[in-house]
Amino acid sequence: MQFPSTKAQQMNKILFVIPLVLITSAASAQQQKQGHDACARDVSRYCRANMQDGDQVVLGCLKQNRAKISKPCQQMLASHGQ
Repeated sequence: MQFPSTKAQQMNKILFVIPLVLITSAASAQQQKQGHDACARDVSRYCRANMQDGDQVVLGCLKQNRAKISKPCQQMLASHGQ
């Protein structure tokens, strides 16, 4: 019985990890798009002046206006611990 070489084992690990990384990054991108879609109207309505100031500033604006923003946006914020 012949065992695979160390290089072959390393290559197998790499080939296993690469698809996992790609799947994870694709899922993350999809979540970001859904979050963007859920809050896009609220951002343009309540946080237009902050849109060029970066994501954290816009997030802060949404949190300040939480009582006014749409239910889907509120749910998206809550699901992300905000």
